[in-house]
Amino acid sequence: MRVNKNWTALAMLMTWLMLSVSVQARSLPEFTELVADNGDAVVNIRTHNKTEQTPTSMLPRGLELPEGSGMDEFFKKFFGEQGGSPMPRESESLGSGFVLSSDGYILTNHHVIKDADEIIVRFSDRTELEAKVLGSDARSDVALIKVDAKNLKAVKLGDSDDLKVGEWVLAIGSPFGFDYSATAGIISALGRSLPSDSYVPFIQTDVAINPGNSGGPLFNLDGEVIGINSQIYSRTGGFMGVSFAIPIGTVMNVVDQIKSQGYVSRGWLGVVIQDVTRELAESFGLSKPSGALISRVVDDSPAARAGFKAGDVILDFDGKEVETSSDLPPIVGRTKVGKEVEVEVMRNNKHETLKVTIEELPKDEDLTNNSSKPGRFVDSRLSMEVADITPEQRKQFDVAKGGVIVMKVEQGPAIKAGIRPGDILLSINNTDIQDPHQFIEVAKKLPANKPIPVLVQRGGSAQFLALEIKE
Repeated sequence: MRVNKNWTALAMLMTWLMLSVSVQARSLPEFTELVADNGDAVVNIRTHNKTEQTPTSMLPRGLELPEGSGMDEFFKKFFGEQGGSPMPRESESLGSGFVLSSDGYILTNHHVIKDADEIIVRFSDRTELEAKVLGSDARSDVALIKVDAKNLKAVKLGDSDDLKVGEWVLAIGSPFGFDYSATAGIISALGRSLPSDSYVPFIQTDVAINPGNSGGPLFNLDGEVIGINSQIYSRTGGFMGVSFAIPIGTVMNVVDQIKSQGYVSRGWLGVVIQDVTRELAESFGLSKPSGALISRVVDDSPAARAGFKAGDVILDFDGKEVETSSDLPPIVGRTKVGKEVEVEVMRNNKHETLKVTIEELPKDEDLTNNSSKPGRFVDSRLSMEVADITPEQRKQFDVAKGGVIVMKVEQGPAIKAGIRPGDILLSINNTDIQDPHQFIEVAKKLPANKPIPVLVQRGGSAQFLALEIKE
């Protein structure tokens, strides 16, 4: 009798465990149908870039021929009489994209098709078509391309304004060239602002994104595209659990402007801002750290004309609450040029409302807005922040003129080269650096995948370091 009771109890326990596992399994999302319905709308993008390469450029990295050494004659003999002439060289890159409409419009990242001489789009049935660029926007990293085709399978678009942290999402793309790979995860955060992309409120996810995924779609569980996978944060170059996607609302704003006017314009206020700390909040009469603190008003800007002052804390812009300084640039950028808006600020411990007419963002505005503090400038390719050298620092480091001081170095090319905070950067790629503005312009044009000489002054002595940008 006791045996029967034991067996009954064991049977009940097994039944409960099986039901528990079944309930848990049903609570997990099912992606098979989503992938089957949308896989045909995702494409692989291959680009070709034709460049010229001289024989001397094929020397081992870091090795240069001294002038008058006669070695150029050796290379002429080795490569023939035309050995000193440029030789064609073709590079290839891979990315992803997705069909926006059945008549051949395709979305991808700007950095996927940048400087491409040829763009080849491959579909799931392995059909390949050449695409042309209709428009591309570097600031948002969005590109609209088109192939000559009809009746293509297109995606459905969702609403990126309704997203919630914790909801499941799925990416489809071509990591490392492995076509139509699906990876899943959750939304980790919303409205992320990155140093190099202050006009994009990124969606942060833990979806596995790797080189080749760029430009691919991010789906919600309803099979709607809610973002374009754009970049990752990594200390190794590979996926580390932090990925970023461009919200589809931001993407479609760019697409609409490309289609209607052929280029993308953004609203401009003309202020340099920083976060409000707990101590600053108390000093400005705020009940909590919130808003965007104006540290500088750009001369001859909409903000200057509207009477904004350094020390104003922007709390609300055109009816939209500004919680942190990173909230402000995307809001201003999306504001229609020419629109007059009301801005609530805290000034001298009192709330005031200012009216400002938004103007179009100038081309060189990235130099001003690339910094959260006056006089500081961030270069995302090098992952470093520099600033003007103060008169006191010039005396301290014995630097008579030119140069910039390194304020911050993050994981990237600069830190790998040995550049440290506190270094005085005097020249880069044999170009003397005069100020942060010029440094940003020089950094934009630095070649990739080859050593670049950088002259820094450290501890009273100058030394060269070798910098290499991997792209």
